[in-house]
Amino acid sequence: MTTQKTTWRGWRRHFSAQARRPLPPLPARIDVPEDLRAPLARSLARFQVGEGGEGRIAHQIYRTRLATIDDDYRAALRLFVREEGRHARILAQMVRGLDGALVKSTWSERLFVGVRRLAGVRLKLLVLLAAEVVGIGFYGHLARRLPAGELREALAEITADESAHLDFHVDFFRRETAGSRARKALFAGLWIAIAGAACLLVVVDHRATLRRSGGGSWAAMRDYGRRIAAVLRATLDAPETADAAAESIVGRPAPRMSAAS
Repeated sequence: MTTQKTTWRGWRRHFSAQARRPLPPLPARIDVPEDLRAPLARSLARFQVGEGGEGRIAHQIYRTRLATIDDDYRAALRLFVREEGRHARILAQMVRGLDGALVKSTWSERLFVGVRRLAGVRLKLLVLLAAEVVGIGFYGHLARRLPAGELREALAEITADESAHLDFHVDFFRRETAGSRARKALFAGLWIAIAGAACLLVVVDHRATLRRSGGGSWAAMRDYGRRIAAVLRATLDAPETADAAAESIVGRPAPRMSAAS
């Protein structure tokens, strides 16, 4: 993750370039330890539902007028949603390769959708930011723990994409809270509550996968706690102190995007 100030045009160009990539190759049948196959397929099927459900905000943002966004931001957000749809297609391939079944809806996905539909644009984007932290933590855990191969590489690619998504949303909230103590305090309170609840729900729902892939619920919650705190610092701190906090979210810096990107 980078805290360098960017233009929305730079983000639009970033997502446009990303959209030209082919889907990563995955075998028809994916080899993983047998005790992990069923819970991993279940987990990826549930994440697949969430990755494909962000289209509403891409339309709503065109009716939204905020001082911090412009038409380049609106185009970038639409491209971000398409990239999430790409993730949904990749995850669907993974589920099939693990002999799993795709699902149309889950209780956690319905909860997230319900919150977003009741909320204004800013709160919807905050929920999306929480989803990026959830994704980075879960996909990144799997990419580190699974045996080397195409599944691991595809999960690492999704994790890198989610890192850029997180940058994008943090950039928005950094601008939205700049110069206002009241907005910073409101962001901090809502962020801790929403992100904490989202991460807890995911850890509970996917505890079998975490355990059988060499992790555990407590380790996952500690990791998520660090990521939540790092996002808070990266959003609210002065630029010169936010860089280290930002990098700690994903464990490495993301490629920097200059205003000329």
